[in-house]
Parts: sequence; structure tokens; C-alpha cells
Amino acid sequence: MGRKRQGNHNLPPRMNVKKGSYYHVSGTVPRKWTPLGNDLNEARRKWAELEDETPNPEDKTFRVIGQRYMREILPTLKAHTQRDYAQYFRLLDAVFGELTIDSIRPFDVAEYLRVRGETAKVRANREKALFSTIFNHARAWGYTDVTNPCIGIKGHKEKSRDRYVSDEEYAAVWACAHPTVQDAMDLALCTGQRPADVLKFNVTDIVNGSLNLTQNKTGKKLRIAIEGELAEVIARILNKPRDKVSKALLQDPDGQRLSYFALRSRFDKAREMSGVSFQFRDLRAKTATDTDDLAHAQRLLGHKNRTTTEIYTRDRMGDFVKPLNRNTY
Repeated sequence: MGRKRQGNHNLPPRMNVKKGSYYHVSGTVPRKWTPLGNDLNEARRKWAELEDETPNPEDKTFRVIGQRYMREILPTLKAHTQRDYAQYFRLLDAVFGELTIDSIRPFDVAEYLRVRGETAKVRANREKALFSTIFNHARAWGYTDVTNPCIGIKGHKEKSRDRYVSDEEYAAVWACAHPTVQDAMDLALCTGQRPADVLKFNVTDIVNGSLNLTQNKTGKKLRIAIEGELAEVIARILNKPRDKVSKALLQDPDGQRLSYFALRSRFDKAREMSGVSFQFRDLRAKTATDTDDLAHAQRLLGHKNRTTTEIYTRDRMGDFVKPLNRNTY
């Protein structure tokens, strides 16, 4: 008979902890110590497999698996995605947290969508997408082999954004904006890039008369010719007092790279002061629309498909058509 455990009474038989990590200790001699990791729930689940025991339901709840996803997967994603997913998970955990992963039914997902959609249809869709991602990881990690309950459950219909920013609206917000936001707005309008790509521009990206970038979202590489209004904007930015050590093209007065939070806060303040409401990301669509050349807009925005660029332009301004001319008959 083995010795009576002196401590760690919460652990099952033949599980031990050493320096924060859990191990399965065989009953044979010599003892074999099998690493189970440093997460107690995961360690107990692996222990159950080795001992041919039924896993403790508490070790395969949505909360346990979701928290593992937040520890292991979330840090590998982009910063803004991490912020969004953290918010989504808190809401999902409040509903599904204590349920075992394989007890969640398609009806439960549909009901979550219905109730959440009463106040936030788009967010409900995003939260369902995160739920589906976590569930797929649960399958890959061996917590369950049941079918993802999100399959076949349709989200709420979303209307594509069709806001076009007029020159007058742009000028009104620009006039009320902090100088760093003015620079960011002009840079975004001239290049047609997403906010994250605008903020990551470095002085070293200026090479042989072009502004070079690799888009965060698609990985598409672009070289934008520095000429015309873009040349004027970049010259204005570089002529301002700046920290020469920092590589950032858009810098705050303290020499730090202009952050997303600072841009958003200052942009929101400018919108409020001007009485004009549009989103910073709408400038990308304005660029596409104002080029009046679909092929040019597609290359500038880095779209793989022409149809994507058409959505950016046509949906915001409408198709240009000629009227009936009865004199031609």
C-alpha cells in the first residue's frame, strides 16, 4: 500500500506537484513521472486519460477551455483583436462558463444570438464567432469530439457600411482636430490604408521616392509613390519637431508613436466639436471613391478582388447612370 499523502489533498491518487508543475507518478518501480503541465484542470484531464478514468466535469467546462484559449492563443493575435476578444469572452463566460463543453447545444447558441441580438446584432455575431473558435480548439485539444454547435446557426444579417465622407465633412473635422490627427487623416486619405497601417508607418519606409508597407490584415506589399498631395503631407510631418531616435512617422509631441487609443480619442473629440459624424476607417472608402478609377483604387487599397473595391465605391455613391434622352429616338 502506498504512503498516505501528506499534502495536496485536492489531487487525485498518483498525481504530484513539483515546482508549480503537475505530474502523473506511476505505481510501478522505478516510478515514472509523466508531465501534465502547470494548469490543474488540464493536468487532471490528462491524469484521467492515463488512469482510464472519467474526467471530472469541472475540468472541461467552457470557462476552463476559454481561459486556456485566452492564455495560449489570445497573446498571438493582434492587439485590437485581443481587446475585442477579451470583452466577448467575458460575456460568453457569463452564460456558458459553468457548462461542460459537450453539453452546449445548437439551441443554446441560437438562443444566445437571439437575446444578445435584441440590443447588439453585430456584436452578437462576433461573440458567436469567438465561441465557435474556442469550441474548435476544444475539439483539437481533446476536450470533446462532438460537432461544433455553431454549425448551421445563422447569425444576424449585417448591412455593409455605405458612409461616404464629403470634402466639406472632412474639412470640418480636420479643422477641429489635434495636429497629430490632422496628419493621420491626411496620410490615411492620400494612401487609402487602414488605421493600423497608417499608424505603423516609419520614416524608414520612405525608400527611393515611395512609401512602402506590408498591410497588417492581408500581408499585401505596396509601394506608394510619394508625389502630389502625399509628398506635401509627408514633408509637413517631417518638418515638425520630432524625436530623431524614434522611427515612427506619426509621433506625439513626446516623441512616442501615435497610439490607436490617442488617435481614436482625439478623433472622437474633433467629431464632437465639428458636429460631423463619420468613422476614421471611412476615409479608406473615400479614397477609393474619389479616385474615379476602379483599377487604380484596387491597387492602392491592396484589394485582391475587383468586386471588393466596387463595394467600397458603388455602395457609397451609387451607380452613375445617364437619364433617358427622348431626343435620341
